[in-house]
Amino acid sequence: MTAKVRLFVEHPLGAGQPVPLTRDQAHYLFSVMRMSAGGRVLLFNGSDGEWLAEITEAGKKAGTATCEAQTRPQAMPPDLWLLFAPIKKARTDFIVEKAVELGVRRIVPVQTRFTNSERIRQDRLQAHALEAAEQCGALFVPEVTELHRLDRLIDDWPGDRGLLFCDEAEAGSRAATLAGTPAPAAVLVGPEGGFSDAERARLGDMAQTRVIALGPRILRADTAAVAALTLWQAENGDWA
Repeated sequence: MTAKVRLFVEHPLGAGQPVPLTRDQAHYLFSVMRMSAGGRVLLFNGSDGEWLAEITEAGKKAGTATCEAQTRPQAMPPDLWLLFAPIKKARTDFIVEKAVELGVRRIVPVQTRFTNSERIRQDRLQAHALEAAEQCGALFVPEVTELHRLDRLIDDWPGDRGLLFCDEAEAGSRAATLAGTPAPAAVLVGPEGGFSDAERARLGDMAQTRVIALGPRILRADTAAVAALTLWQAENGDWA
């Protein structure tokens, strides 16, 4: 029997393993999806692969699903981070969701000189990442970190992680492509106001930085994130 519903669980998965459902998961399965005992769901936890499970207990506020068989072994996305400056709420949500769908390991909101938003709801963005993973078939939910100041982040930047700096000032130029920049790597896209001259100079001085142009036109921040991640995956990631 196939299953249409996928759930992320914080519990070990294995043959015959009972998995307790949270109150929210029970509400979703039994009140929203109208499922009952005997129904099947797919479960994943980010480390044990994906499992087909039978609902063995169904209540209004709780339930249990028991693992039957593994449907896919665990697979991790490439070691790629997305660094982005938060923008308007709906578009920030879009960036997080698409980053999960496109396959990143970590999502890092950054505060730049011209970032419009000075705070984020980390818990809400992490929930968006989890929902995106459930819906797109991912086996891993990337961490959405707290908001970091860009200057402090790059002061402690790992020496072995390439930093692909998507600079809107390079639109239409012959700046480097994303080819030949394997993981571990990170993509950095800026705010709607672009990067300051000081930020551009600081990033340019880093040995790990490659300045990237994303085509002949200036892209919106959310479009730039999707474009850069897609290009990197096609050249260096698990799409190649």
